Amino acid sequence: MTETIRLTMAQAVARFLAAQMTEIEGETLPLFGGVWAIFGHGNVAGMGEALHGVRDSLPTFRAHNEQGMAHAAIAFAKASFRRRMMACTSSIGPGATNMVTAAALAHVNRLPVLLLPGDVFANRRPDPVLQQIEDFADGTVSANDCFKPVSRYFDRITRPEQIMPALRRAMQVLTDPADCGPVTLSLCQDTQAEAYDYPVSFFARTVHGQRRVQPDTDELARAVAAIRGAKTPIVIAGGGVLYSGASEALRRFIENHDVPAMETQAGKSVLPHSHALNMGSVGVTGTSAANALAERADVILAVGTRLADFTTGSRALFKNPDARFVALNVAAIDAAKHGAMALVADARVGLGLLDDALGQWRAPRDWRADAETGKAAWLADAEAATRAGNAALPSDAQVIGATQRTLGDAIVVCAAGGLPGELHKLWAAEKPGNYHLEYGFSTMGYEIAGGLGVRLARPDDDVVVMVGDGSYMMANSELSSAVMMGVKLTVVLLDNRGFGCINRLQMATGGANFNNLFADARKAKMPEIDFVAHAAAMGAHAQKIAGISELEAALAATRARGGVNVLVIDTDPLIATEAGGHWWDVAVPEISDRVDVQARRADYEKQITGQRIG
Repeated sequence: MTETIRLTMAQAVARFLAAQMTEIEGETLPLFGGVWAIFGHGNVAGMGEALHGVRDSLPTFRAHNEQGMAHAAIAFAKASFRRRMMACTSSIGPGATNMVTAAALAHVNRLPVLLLPGDVFANRRPDPVLQQIEDFADGTVSANDCFKPVSRYFDRITRPEQIMPALRRAMQVLTDPADCGPVTLSLCQDTQAEAYDYPVSFFARTVHGQRRVQPDTDELARAVAAIRGAKTPIVIAGGGVLYSGASEALRRFIENHDVPAMETQAGKSVLPHSHALNMGSVGVTGTSAANALAERADVILAVGTRLADFTTGSRALFKNPDARFVALNVAAIDAAKHGAMALVADARVGLGLLDDALGQWRAPRDWRADAETGKAAWLADAEAATRAGNAALPSDAQVIGATQRTLGDAIVVCAAGGLPGELHKLWAAEKPGNYHLEYGFSTMGYEIAGGLGVRLARPDDDVVVMVGDGSYMMANSELSSAVMMGVKLTVVLLDNRGFGCINRLQMATGGANFNNLFADARKAKMPEIDFVAHAAAMGAHAQKIAGISELEAALAATRARGGVNVLVIDTDPLIATEAGGHWWDVAVPEISDRVDVQARRADYEKQITGQRIG
């Protein structure tokens, strides 16, 4: 007879999550680093009681905002290279829908997070319950249906026994290298409290390994033949290289075959910045060294990347008419993009097999020489852009330079605005994972919560968050959470008095300066936001910085001080690094009274002729 234990559905969830383990470099660790929770009537009685019961084996963390806590959970998974993750529970209604943006972020970036929002009563006795959205035509719909398009797996639990297959399916998705992404289990609040006789075996300790997908032999042979025939090959390394733990395999491959490599936003730090064959960032925010080679490349080995528009220069970067892609990716959907020759496999496995099969083959010697010459020129441009100056309003690049010189071994965290482009070009990461950018969904407000999540995942590393005033104003409450939790976190807040990045894009497309910077917005009074006082009110050590030399001294002081530090510095909203970069497809109006727009439209029509469509 099967041994059973009588538990509520919520208690079953908590016990199951606490029993999931992972093995990393021979060490067995809890798969879930904890559960973020903001309680309301839709989860406090069920999930709240259940999490309290397992608090010693599955810690619960309190946040201030549901989107923020989900961002922290996702950052934890990203910083853990998808080998560990977290769960988030909320009430119904706004508490649940606050997590939808975070779910979309995780979906785009292929990152695991388990979302456990409360839901309406399954028995419908109190309908409409507080915060319930009523669909006039469909009684089965709730606000949580918003999660369906942004979840890799969605289930609504209306009976306590349903949680068993749902959790099994959730673990399959969360730990699968190809299907990995957000899972939403919508927990009806009455069902959370219902009891069931669960098999004890369901709660057995389970260790999840990392699946290594092997390639098809024919696909591998075709890929080898294509690379052997290349005269100007390159490698584009994406986030999949990091998640596969394939940095060393990539280094061996490029060194053995003299193939220059370049990095996407998600892939940056897969190779040391100082490596002679690492050309740095590629695409719209690419270095001149990387983009010059990409324009001439005849074979592009794209490893672990979904080849988004910022990587491909909106499909206009690769100008060699004979250029073709070989896409090494664990996800078939990504391996088929751009008409690529697909090689569906784990990145580490695939690179190793390609390396072995290519034997003594190397790219032409002059190709490597061109790469090294281009990198030397780029490094000179980057040094000039990041060099300290005495301008009243420094550039973003100069602030990055000061941060790099002072905290260069720290993990840098950023997400939106102009900073990601500057960091992609200029930050010199030497260790895998020391560059943490959320640029798949480019979510304003991710930065501070993300920094908290990174710090939880990497407690022995310094973490520096770089955030603009626009993103800070959208979501900053997890500063208080970081203070409460006693973590060490440094935030560099660049204040350009508005949305400077989009203002520059507006100007670049011929538009008038309008509604981005405070100076150009409709107002009765110019905002004078005291960021120092605001951060200090949440418990951070905060100070206003007058210039680059003062910034370097203040950054150095944070190492010894510990705690949460916020350094606020005014910056120029109009300056961006001119070296490097590439055209980006932002459609310009066909009709406008503005002469500048008309001129930009003419240029736009020329640029789109260079796109490789299909």
